[in-house]
Order: sequence, then C-alpha cells, then structure tokens
Amino acid sequence: MATDVQVPTLGESITEGTLAQWLKKPGEAVAADEPIASLETDKVSVEVPAPVAGVLTEQVVQEGDTVAVGAVIARIDQNASAGAAVPTSTPAQAAAASTTNPAGAGENPALREDSEREVANPDGPPLDAGIATMSPAVRRAVLEHHVDPTKIRGTGKDGRLTKDDVVAAAEAQKATPAPAQPAPQNLVTPAKAGAQPNEQKLGSRLRGNDERREERVRLSRLRQTIATRLKESQNTAAILTTFNDVDMTAVIDARARYKDLFEKKHGIRLGFMGFFVKACALAARDVPSVNAIIDGDEAVYRDYLDVSVAVSAPKGLVVPVIRNAQSMSFADIEKTIADFGKRAKDGTLTMDDMAGGTFTISNGGVFGSLLSTPILNAGQSGVLGMHRIEERPVVRDGQIVARPMMYLALSYDHRIVDGREAVTYLVRVKEAIEDPTRLLIDL
Repeated sequence: MATDVQVPTLGESITEGTLAQWLKKPGEAVAADEPIASLETDKVSVEVPAPVAGVLTEQVVQEGDTVAVGAVIARIDQNASAGAAVPTSTPAQAAAASTTNPAGAGENPALREDSEREVANPDGPPLDAGIATMSPAVRRAVLEHHVDPTKIRGTGKDGRLTKDDVVAAAEAQKATPAPAQPAPQNLVTPAKAGAQPNEQKLGSRLRGNDERREERVRLSRLRQTIATRLKESQNTAAILTTFNDVDMTAVIDARARYKDLFEKKHGIRLGFMGFFVKACALAARDVPSVNAIIDGDEAVYRDYLDVSVAVSAPKGLVVPVIRNAQSMSFADIEKTIADFGKRAKDGTLTMDDMAGGTFTISNGGVFGSLLSTPILNAGQSGVLGMHRIEERPVVRDGQIVARPMMYLALSYDHRIVDGREAVTYLVRVKEAIEDPTRLLIDL
C-alpha cells in the first residue's frame, strides 16, 4: 500500500515552498519520521519527514519545483522491498507523449524558455535531448564544472545523472592532464585600407569576447524575501545612522581573565556578543524609543527586549531572536547564540526562532567590515552594527596610545527616535562596553 508524502504546514502565512533537495532516491528504504526532502521557504529550510516506514517508490516533483502546503511530493510503499522504485512514466507513455505533443504543445512557454536558458551552453559541448530532464541542481553543477554531460554515466533512476555524478566527473577531468592544443591560428583579419592601429586593436578585443560568459541563477526564495523586506523597510521608515567608537580594552581584558573559568562552569565560550546584548538592554531602559515601534497613529513601547541576531547561513542572512534578553545571563545569551549559529549552518532553524524581534544586532566585524550603515529590520526602529576591532592611536590622559577600537553604527527610524535619543542610546552602549562593571551594578 502506497502512502502519499505531503508538504507539511510551513508556518503562519506561508502557503508554499520550493523543493530544494531530495534526500532520498526512489528505491531507497526510509524509516518513519526520517527526512526525505528539504523545502526552502521564505525564511528557513524545512525537512519533510517520511510519514511511514517503507520504500520511496516515486518522486512526484523535481528539485526546484514550487509546491503548495498539502501537495503530494512523493509516495512510500510500506510493503515494497528496497530497490523497487516505481517509474514516474513508462517508455510507452513517454513515446505516446512525444507523438501526441511533438512540439511541447500545452506546456508553459515561460517554463520551457527558462529551462532552455539554464541548460544552454553555446561555448560547451553539444547537449542531447535527455539533458532537459535533469534537475535544476544537476544542470547547475554541469554549468559550474564545465563538463560534458553526454559523456557521464548516470547512476540515478533510469540512468539519469545526479549531482554526485557530475562532481565525480569534474574531479576526474581535473586529474587527467589536458591534451596539448594546436597552435592558434592568426584570427586577425587584414586591416582595411585606411584603418587606424587603434581600430585593429579594438576589433581584436571584441573578437576575444567569445570567452566571456554569464550565468543566470534563479534567486532562492529566501533571497527574494530578504530583498523585498529590506526594500520595504527603506520605503517605510525614515532611516538615519549615527556613529561612535568604543575602546574594547576592558572587555578584552575581562574575557582573557575569566574565559577559562566561564567555559568550565557553563560549557560555552565567553564572546563579545553577550556584552553587547546586555549593553543594549541597559540602554533601552534609558532610551525606550529605540525599542519601540510605530503602529498606525500610535507608538508602542515595550518593557522587554527581543534581540534579532543577524547570522550568516549558507543561503543568506537570517535573524533568529533572543527573547527577553534583558533578563538573561551572559551564559544564557552565549548558549543561545551558539545554538543559533549551529542550526543556521545545518538549516534547522524554525519559523518560531525568527518570529518577532524588537531590536537587531549585526556583527559585520567577523567578516572584516570597518564601518557600515545597517538597514532596519522591518517592524523595528533600531539596529546596532558592530565592526572589526583594530588598534588605532587615541589620546588618553594627554598621551597618544594604541587601543583596540571598534566603530559602532546605530541606524534608527527617525519618525519615532529623535537624534538626541539615538546618540544617547549609543553613548550608553559605549559606556557599558568601556566599563563592564556598569552591566553588573545596573548603571
């Protein structure tokens, strides 16, 4: 008996997703609740578990297809044995389809054009008709590795190519020395009468442009959502940025002094982010407007701080939320951030992890950024940008000394936050970082 595998509920207001990757192949045995596919939504990647144990006999959709919540994407036979995959179409059906629809009549022209644009490679080897059946991931791998798909033996269903087949062929191609190429012929045509030397050089450069290539890659659903929301934030809020710098000496000394004891007691390393989260919570009590939001003709002030922490994931930036940061300890904050970072890389963050948030902290310094103007997260009025630490000359007690300095940037919604309030907030953060004792005595 075959059981349908349906797209699970993806979260509030999420009605569809993109099938990013099949984790199981037809004919493979699966256990109940074992992930068989990965779906990409507007916010996160979601794994689709097998509802029953059995054998995956059919994949109804391909990688890259958009699927709605509740749609059937695969079938599992509880009584079949491993290796007994059910083909999606028989040879006779395929032949009948080619006879009754030789020119692709009835199919979506836009989809056919997009598929042909992805497969086309005029500078590469000829592609046979079977290449059009490859999944988007395999087609992308073929273009990235510049291999001839007609010379690769497929190990997938019905002899189809898989991404692993392409990667293995590319590695083998690299290991094999390339044959010596014949000396190139002089392709420059004789100069026209009266042609100037610069014209000859220009013609030669234009003819050399045959080696220039472009690749079109469809934006992931996550990247499309990021683009839409950031632009929406710019169009809605009156974004302004104020800057300051902070001497990191005290925090660096505190970490060096207590990092071993901290890790031994709490099982997590003491990082910089804990200090900044605590400092922002302290500053928000003095300047509540930075943690507030405009809702219609009202301003909503909060007595809690839910910090959205910008985390780099393989498919783009995500912002999981540290909730009630104002009442969390350093250890709780560091553990939460470490867990977010790990799950972002694994693609296991959930919708609930990223829902809400009243303030954002973005640390571009880990990538080497010296200074930036961060964009507000939609629905918030403030975002703090951290940057790299570098030694710079500063004046202390009339003497020029080298100090580990960091630039801070606070972008805010000028509709609800005045310039004086924004500057005051950033100064409070600076004071708490330069004298961490303030964080302990709540000053």
